[in-house]
Amino acid sequence: MRKIWLVVKREYLTRVRTKGFIIGTIALPLFTAGVLILPIVMAKRQTGNTQQIAIVDQTGALAANIVAGLDEKLPNGQPAYRVVRTVDQPGDLSGLRQQLRAEVNAGKLDGYFIVPQDVLTGKPAEFYSKNPASELTSLGTIRRATSGAVISLRLKQRGFEAEKLNDLVRGVEVTFIKITREGEVEEKGQTFMTAIVMAMVLYMTLIVYGVMTMRSVLEEKNTRIVEILVSSLRPFQLLMGKILGVAAVGFTQYVIWGIFGSLVAGYGVAMATAFSPGASLPKIDLPVSHLIYLAAFFLAGYFLYASLYAAAGAMASSDEDAQQVQMPMTLMIVLSFLLFTVILRSPNSTLAVVLSLIPFFAPILMILRIAIQTPPFWQIAASLVLTVGTGLALVKFSAKIYRVGILMYGKRPSLAELLRWLRYT
Repeated sequence: MRKIWLVVKREYLTRVRTKGFIIGTIALPLFTAGVLILPIVMAKRQTGNTQQIAIVDQTGALAANIVAGLDEKLPNGQPAYRVVRTVDQPGDLSGLRQQLRAEVNAGKLDGYFIVPQDVLTGKPAEFYSKNPASELTSLGTIRRATSGAVISLRLKQRGFEAEKLNDLVRGVEVTFIKITREGEVEEKGQTFMTAIVMAMVLYMTLIVYGVMTMRSVLEEKNTRIVEILVSSLRPFQLLMGKILGVAAVGFTQYVIWGIFGSLVAGYGVAMATAFSPGASLPKIDLPVSHLIYLAAFFLAGYFLYASLYAAAGAMASSDEDAQQVQMPMTLMIVLSFLLFTVILRSPNSTLAVVLSLIPFFAPILMILRIAIQTPPFWQIAASLVLTVGTGLALVKFSAKIYRVGILMYGKRPSLAELLRWLRYT
């Protein structure tokens, strides 16, 4: 056990001191937080611009209602649009367009809006602006205001009072409330996002740390350091030390990300309160048990895949060989990602239950089920036991390949040679 601990210590300290670990653990979350927070800050600073527009109403009956419909407010309380000029039934439309175009180019207007004479029969209205990219978000508000004005005019022409009709057809909002064992919480998509984030964390880390284990084996094999190491300890001890050492690195990264995520969440609440006092944020329903399950399935899935990646590293003699040998393991992890839709559509269906019990899919799919709608405990326990049992069996299986493969150089072994390696004692 002492020899395994020495390998674990070496693998752990060697990796946590690298620039890659520091960048991946600290700089990457900081960059992610910056990507999320910076647009909010920039948007806050840029939301004080009121759009100056002009309306040309060829019908002569819609401009007032359109202006009334452009009642959107900016976060600072200022109107989003200010109609600085309205022209009803212009005599010289071509000349007016040239004049308005000149005002837009001179910066006096942000845009102008032309309502055609036959807009009631379906002819589209036209909005002109110097910067179409910035006006894409404006089209929705302008479209709604114009549609409301046209519908009101059509109803008026047919003898209906638009105000009364609006009261009759006004819709009702439906709020989704998620029922949990702890109580009830309003659902605004946070459960879906939490589930996807948890599953994606496992998806990425299983591949990253599996490949890291394989490259560690391949590096020592190519530098012939392994020949010195196996003279002092058994190949199984070396394999277990590598797997445990890299697992400790991954677990350390999980802990740091968890602490960082908690700090960012707290800061996000403070930022939201500062930007929009009284704003309500969706409650993130992430019990401590979910974090425990995440760590448990990471360790179980890591042992399962790391043993296979280590065996792949022992079989290969170059990076090119390793890339080919690792493909089956990587494809199984990718397939777990592709099966997300099965879980998202029906997390308690028979197919979802069966897939989440298959050891190669369980680490990712069971976590997805737990985050969306926690299944019965016996299913979680069965999935974890099957994954751990399969992982232990694969460690034993991989150790046999590892014992022979780490001292083999040259071409990649064939299937018949692998079977012979497994029969060696």
